[in-house]
Parts: sequence; structure tokens; C-alpha cells
Amino acid sequence: MRLIVQKFGGTSVANQERRNMVVNKIDIAKKKDYFPIVVVSAIGRSGDPYATDTLINFVKSIGVEPNPREKDLLMSCGEVISCVMLANTLKKMGYECKVFTGAQAGIITDDNYGDAEVLKVEPDNILECVEKNVIPIIAGFQGVTEDGNITTLGRGGSDVTAAIIGEAINAEIVEIYTDVDGVMTADPAIVQDARVMETVFYNEIFQMAEYGAKVIHPRAVEIAMRSNMPLLIKSTLTDNNGTLITNYDKSRRYRQDKDENVITAIAQIGNRSQFKIKFDGSANQYEKDTILFNLIAAEKISIDMINIYPDVKMFIVDGVNESKLISILKAQGYNFQVIPNCTKVTIIGNKMRGMPGVMAKMVEGLSECNIEILQTSDSHTTISCLIKSESTNAAVNALHKKFDLGRNKL
Repeated sequence: MRLIVQKFGGTSVANQERRNMVVNKIDIAKKKDYFPIVVVSAIGRSGDPYATDTLINFVKSIGVEPNPREKDLLMSCGEVISCVMLANTLKKMGYECKVFTGAQAGIITDDNYGDAEVLKVEPDNILECVEKNVIPIIAGFQGVTEDGNITTLGRGGSDVTAAIIGEAINAEIVEIYTDVDGVMTADPAIVQDARVMETVFYNEIFQMAEYGAKVIHPRAVEIAMRSNMPLLIKSTLTDNNGTLITNYDKSRRYRQDKDENVITAIAQIGNRSQFKIKFDGSANQYEKDTILFNLIAAEKISIDMINIYPDVKMFIVDGVNESKLISILKAQGYNFQVIPNCTKVTIIGNKMRGMPGVMAKMVEGLSECNIEILQTSDSHTTISCLIKSESTNAAVNALHKKFDLGRNKL
């Protein structure tokens, strides 16, 4: 039997009209001789009655922060409500279905509440439903520890649920439904000319998610990569083809046969703070690389875009950690400078590997708009530039045009 996992995000199940559209997508899969296993996110977004953030704010209104265990228990409720609403809609349309929590679906995790890792999947209940021709409706974003405590998988964790279940049941494909038509060359809220890509390689989509594009959870991509399982990003609201994430396109023609672009997409992540720490004797015995970076690691502060020179250490951190890191550095007497409100803009493309001139073209594109580059970093398939956040929109548009990624190229 051809198994397909269909994951529907919060906006896809936000009201009855949308839920009817979801049923239509499930019906289409059935007519194509797939058996659908459905994964659902919580209804709507912050402010909607049953959204995850709404539930969190509701309990916080008491004035006491819930402990991590109880907070996960609370956050798991939104998906369960969503599943039951969709199940009833399916039943009204004549389908047999059965709702499962993450625990009942066999998703076993560690006890890192709020961002749990999946240890294994025991899909017996899901496969039993398939054998009985009953559609499983599974609450995304959640699992259970081996001693029975409910956990959540981190924001965007329903994507992880879909991918890990797809791997466990050897699904032919995982469809991720959202409110956009697929993966775009840049954020359409910034670039009007951004276009939907037909095919994207696993590594490229992983880089896009990692570098700020809100497309799909990076862990979901990792799972798909290791099991060579195609992902298809589609819209619940349209019948467009979407974007296939795999190592080949639908006709198995490699993209370089039809697309000469070195760069695939542009992503950006804001609210970064750049730290420049000078080793000039101010911090005395603390001026050793191992001591400095161990101090930062001990406070669980993640650093990025790291440049190390004998007398200067440069890196960026998430802006939420800026004040904490400033306190740490001041306490030890370090001489440092901070540039807040920065954005990391990244160009991404598998064909960039070993290709000369890409950095020059990126620098030229930013220079033409008088955008100052504060720092750079690169890998085989990415180049990132740190800029002031006030220039983000101008930078992304300039690079999108410079690398000819817009709709008018097709």
C-alpha cells in the first residue's frame, strides 16, 4: 500500500472553511491510491482561542510561570483540539478516522521539555488503523517520555512529527501544507518578485531553514535526508504543484540541466548582536580563547559567524542574549564593543561550491546600495553577510535582483 503523510499547519485548520479544504486534500490523496496518515498543528495563531501561544498566555495570567513539565502538558492541548475538530469534519464527509496524541502514535522522546528529541517511533497503532482502512489523525508537535510524561518538540515541531512518522512507516512522500504555494526564492513580504521554486535539494532547504527562512523545521529536513524521503511543500488554499524537496525533480532531471543559476534562494535572520572582544590585557588571565568561549558556553549562549584573530575575537549572538553576555564580559574585565540590531543575510546554492566570483557579486550587490558589510562567513553552499537591520529589505531585494532570482527570469 502506498502510504502518504499529510501535515496541515495551524492556518490550514483555523476555521471550518479551511478544514473543509483539508478534507479535500485528503480526498485527493485517496483518489490517487494513497493511504493518508494525517498530522495536525494547533488551530490558528496567537490570539485565536485554541492557539498554543493563547494557551500559554492564559496560564501566565495567573502570575506564575508553569514549570516545564506542566507547560508541555498545556501546550499539547492545542493539537488535540485541532485533531478532534478535523476528525469530526472527516466523519461528516463519510470517512472513518481515529485521533491519536503523539504518545498514542508511538513517538517516544527524551525529557528535554519544550524541545524534546525523538528517540524512537513505535507505529503499531498507526499501522493497525491503515490495515482497518481508518485514517489516523495525529497530534503534531508532541511525544511522550519512556516514563509517561508528555513532551513537546519545539516550535515548528509538527513538521518533525510528520517526517519522523513518514520515516517510521516508510511513507512514499510527506506533504507539508501551509498557507503559501511552496518554497520561495526570498521572503515574499520583502521581495515582491519572489517566486515559488519547483524543486529544491535537501541541503538547500536545510540551509534556508537554518538561516532564517520560515519554510520547514530543520530537523524535519534532516530526517527526510537520512531516509531519502521526498517532502512536498504545498498550499491548502490552492491546487498549485508546490515545491518538491529531494535530490531530483519529478521527472528525475537534475536541476542543473535546466537552471543555470548558481544561487537558489536568499534568507535572512534578524535581531543579531555583533560582539568584538579585544585581547589587550584588560581582562588579564581571562584573555585566553578557551576561557572566553567556555564562559560563554557555560551560560548556554550560542554564537555564530565566529572570527578569531590573535588580538580580536568576533561573533554574533541572538539579541535576546545580548544583555546576558554583556554582563559576563564586564564581570571579567574584557574590553569589547557591541553592535546591536543586526541582520544576517545569506545566499544559498549547491552550485556555489568551487565557483569563483560569487562573493564578489554579493559584495557588489550590497555596495551598489551603499550597504555596509560588518562581517562575513561562508560554507561550500552559503555566503552570509552581517548588516545593520535597517538595511535588511534593501539588501535582500538587491541580492535577489543581482542573482537573477525573480519571476521574470522564467
